[in-house]
Amino acid sequence: MQTISFYNLSFTLIPLIFVWYVYFKWTQDKKEIPSFIIRMVIQLLLIGFFLLYLFKNNNILIGFTVLLFMAIVSSLITIRNTHNKSKEHYSQIFIAIMCSAFIHLFIIIFFVLEIYHFYDPRYVIPIAGMVFANTMNAISICVERFEQEIQRETFISARKIAFKASMIPQINTLLAVGLVAIPGMMTGQILSGVDPLIAVRYQIMIMAMVLSSAGMSVIVYFYLKQKFYKER
Repeated sequence: MQTISFYNLSFTLIPLIFVWYVYFKWTQDKKEIPSFIIRMVIQLLLIGFFLLYLFKNNNILIGFTVLLFMAIVSSLITIRNTHNKSKEHYSQIFIAIMCSAFIHLFIIIFFVLEIYHFYDPRYVIPIAGMVFANTMNAISICVERFEQEIQRETFISARKIAFKASMIPQINTLLAVGLVAIPGMMTGQILSGVDPLIAVRYQIMIMAMVLSSAGMSVIVYFYLKQKFYKER
C-alpha cells in the first residue's frame, strides 16, 4: 500500500480553503470549519497512536473500557440536539445504542468472522466504531423528528414518521452502493491490495450491519419510549 506523505496530504486543503472562504462569506463564521478540521486531525492522530497501543496490548479490560467510552460519548452527542435532556432520556438512548451495538458485535465476531476468542482489537474496535457512529446518527434523526411530530400526532403516527426518517440515510446508501459510489471500507481494502471480490464480502457485511444496527437501535429506543407514553 502506498504511503501518503504529509506534503501530499496538504493538497487536500486546496478545496477545503475554497469551501471555507465561501462558508465565511455566506455565514460570517470564519472559525467553525478551521476549528473542526484541526479537531478532526488531532482526534485521528490520537486514535492512530491509541490503536497502535491497543493492537500491541491485547487486554480485554482495556477493550471493554473503550467500548463503554464509545457508547457514553455517542449517547451524549445524540442527546445534544434534543429538547429533552433528562437523565431518563439519556438512559433510553444509551440502552438503545448499547443493545444494538453488542448484538451486532456478537454476531459479526462469532458467526461472520469466526473469531472464537471474542476480543481481537484489530477487528472489534473498528467494527464497534462503525456501529456506534451509525446508531448515533440514526437515533439522532429519529429523536429530532419524533420530538417535532409528537406535538401534533399520536405516538404511533409520530413513531412511524420518525422511524422512516431515521432510516433514509441507510436506505439511500444501500440503493447507491456499487452504482453511485464504492464505499469507504471497500475502497480502502482495494487500495491496500485486497482482492476486490474479497473486499465485496466485507462490504456486504458492513452494509447489512449499517442498516440493521440503525433499525434495531431505533426499535429499542421506541420500545423504551412507549412505556413512558403508556404511563401518561
